[in-house]
Amino acid sequence: MSLPTRLYCGAVLAAMFLAGLELYAQPAQLLVDADHRTAISLDGTWHAIVDPYGKGLYASDGSVLQHGYGENRQPKSKADLVEYSFAKSPTLQVPGDWNTQRKDLFFYEGVVWYQKDFAYTPKPRTRAFLHIGAANYRAYVFVNGTKICQHEGGFTPFDCEATSVLHGGHNFVVIAVDNTRLRDGVPALRTDWWNYGGLTRDVSLIDVPEQYIDDYDLHLQRDTTTGIAGYVHVQGASAGEPVVVRIPQAGIVRKAMTDASGRAEISLHAPKLELWAPEHPKLYRVEIQAGSDHLSDEIGFRTIEVRGTEILLNGTPIFLRGVSIHGEAPIRGGRPTSEKDDETLLRWAKEMGVNFVRLPHYPQSARMLRLADRMGIMVWEEVPVYWAIEFDNPLVLTKAQQQLHEIIRRDRDKASVIFWSVANETPVNPARNAFLESLISSARAQDGTRLVTAAMLSSMHGNEIQVNDPLGVYLDVVSFNEYAGWYQGSADDVGKIKITSIYQKPLLLSEFGAGAKAGFHADVQTRWSEEFQANVYRQQLTMLRGVKNLRGICPWLLVDFHSPMRELPGIQDFYNRKGLISDQGQKKQAYFVMQKAYLQRTVGNAQ
Repeated sequence: MSLPTRLYCGAVLAAMFLAGLELYAQPAQLLVDADHRTAISLDGTWHAIVDPYGKGLYASDGSVLQHGYGENRQPKSKADLVEYSFAKSPTLQVPGDWNTQRKDLFFYEGVVWYQKDFAYTPKPRTRAFLHIGAANYRAYVFVNGTKICQHEGGFTPFDCEATSVLHGGHNFVVIAVDNTRLRDGVPALRTDWWNYGGLTRDVSLIDVPEQYIDDYDLHLQRDTTTGIAGYVHVQGASAGEPVVVRIPQAGIVRKAMTDASGRAEISLHAPKLELWAPEHPKLYRVEIQAGSDHLSDEIGFRTIEVRGTEILLNGTPIFLRGVSIHGEAPIRGGRPTSEKDDETLLRWAKEMGVNFVRLPHYPQSARMLRLADRMGIMVWEEVPVYWAIEFDNPLVLTKAQQQLHEIIRRDRDKASVIFWSVANETPVNPARNAFLESLISSARAQDGTRLVTAAMLSSMHGNEIQVNDPLGVYLDVVSFNEYAGWYQGSADDVGKIKITSIYQKPLLLSEFGAGAKAGFHADVQTRWSEEFQANVYRQQLTMLRGVKNLRGICPWLLVDFHSPMRELPGIQDFYNRKGLISDQGQKKQAYFVMQKAYLQRTVGNAQ
């Protein structure tokens, strides 16, 4: 049996095993377009218990307790022993990470229990779901003392059905969040970003009809500017149920019927459609109706494809002028929790002249993607298959497939997303190759309208950087990282380096750059000075002008961010300092080097 076959069979068994663990609680689900549903927000102040030994969650053998602190027990008499109390515990804000809310939790990794009271009025013929935008890394969800679901994966949304356990009046929810790093996790034990724990994105309660729209996909067909195709799936629908799709501004109304599985195929003719592009980010209001359920979305229509060595947007060659952006809030740090956080980051990028951003290493919020849609910024999204994970472990493949599925399902309606990335800087070996080939096939099967890539390592030999990772055979765009002048060679020699690729495909430089402490000035030979960083960027731009088939560049990165691997006192202080902007919003000299290159179009041979 070949390695890919063994991994596939192992992943199927792993999925069955995980399903078995859920017998006593419904598995987490995923409501499509949850941010457009009417919801009761549960954001705000939650009581929190720090549980470093996982006493309230794990039994002595390491198994997960069915109730634990999720029961929110109260003493029944003066003599009753209950060794925890949410009511007497301090509070944390949701959404938010616990690391930046309390100094004593800055380095904390482990279990924190969250609890909140809320009022609810049940409605007839409806189902209720608790929606969690993200919880890092594992979450166990209880409503009124009953465990309703659990979820693994720190950056993707999930929904837990709570219909049967809610009642009129007072209710309470308890969520145990455990951000302990796992050898068989995705990501695994080592990351170059902070392991922020907690309920890091919005939490809400969503009511839907008994039959509800649980998935849809509407996209512009390739090789046409007038044809929209896709489907709508209605949970609980039988064959012959009507589904109506409207795009009022385009004068489109189309009725279709569900099949026996609840799926209705959609095909629309739109002769006067305005296409989404960075210079014209047109969005249409799309309305979907199925029985008593209604959804409304804002969707842009465009095509993205590869032809030879070109990347084509709406049939026209483009050059991607990019920058990477970590999911860290500007100025205050921690996870972004508001539209202001995300808008600030994208505005700084836009002011630099970008038409593209890489959101690296893990999925960011749906809000970030909505903003990119409106601002006209193309996006690379990535699952956290990062560095050396357990590529030969079928359970890990199952976890990666789950996270890929969740992010594709959430963001398939976002015109800004042009890339699904399956990995970053992974070591070349047969197990890794088979693992990533499986993820690539999965991405294409779930969404054939976008490009698939991965940020690969490059190798330097003398004055030549070679792009020859065997994974490139399977990718639409060959993306690679290099740090000439910082980790590879000296800054003075960067301009003399050649970059070569064994692939006749579009090349995308997904990372390059150097570190600098904002405000530290010296000559161009002094590492960590703004002048040193700016010089590396100038030399890189000279080198990149001669790279054949280069169709985009993406400096690392926009803003300094927290990292436990960056310890140098007085310089890094647990920050990765490769940002073009400091964590406090100071623009370094290199920012203006890139801004000039982008605004004057002095890099890239396809504009």
